[in-house]
Amino acid sequence: MGAAVRLAPIEPALAETATFLDATLDALLPHPAGPESRLIEAMRYATMGATQRLRGFLVLQSGRLFGVDRRALGRVAVAVECLHASSAIRDDLPAEADPEPRQAKPAVHKAFDRRTARLASDTLLMLAPSLLASPETHGDPFVRCDLVAKLASAGGYGGMTGGRMIEASMGTQQPSFAELTRMARMKTAALITFCCESGAILAKASSSARQALIAYGQELGLACEISTDISNFGNGVTGGMRNSVASLLGCERALAQAEALAAQAASHLDLFDEKADLLRAAANFITTRQA
Repeated sequence: MGAAVRLAPIEPALAETATFLDATLDALLPHPAGPESRLIEAMRYATMGATQRLRGFLVLQSGRLFGVDRRALGRVAVAVECLHASSAIRDDLPAEADPEPRQAKPAVHKAFDRRTARLASDTLLMLAPSLLASPETHGDPFVRCDLVAKLASAGGYGGMTGGRMIEASMGTQQPSFAELTRMARMKTAALITFCCESGAILAKASSSARQALIAYGQELGLACEISTDISNFGNGVTGGMRNSVASLLGCERALAQAEALAAQAASHLDLFDEKADLLRAAANFITTRQA
């Protein structure tokens, strides 16, 4: 990234985010009790204990720009984590072959069973909008409706699940760069963009501030998808050898593309001055992380 981009130490902030979100998840998720306790245990297993919470970090930092109450931001971040965990549970369910474990721990269907995993996925998917719709998230019902609508759009057929369907339908033929970019905008960038915009929604920020964070999230999401492609391609992960920018361009050119997108993302934050330094650092972080 260019020298003009100001960086801040991001690892301590990411670690603090992980600790904060685990505590928030523990408070917001029910505790196991009664005959449904196995389902609740699976929900907590799927959402708690992650070492990197990039999406939650983006929610917290976007709200920090406007001084949004951290408890409200925690509820939004947990809603995002619930949606993402729901999708991850479904992705991990075995098809032709079992996937690699996430975060070095067994998938939910291995730790519990397939039926419980499906129920946990369904319940987390329903829990996400209910967290956003609560008056505890924001006193203005129009703000709450905006959050629910935007999260649903980011996770739906025009966003994450639509992108995953495109990826699944690509088969063995190498798609074009334009096709891969469209898939990445839906599969990864849509939810990341919501995370970046959510703080502005909660703050009822100006249109210019909101659009700047949307633009930042869109470029960051693409850079994140390409960086993941590079890591998967280099490590020989199943699915990482085709249908990716790294397989199309090669790792060196793909990295250059990701770095250009990250720099472009950071440039959208100029109106926030030094308050956005951790968001600028996040753009650099995703192009340098090893996994």
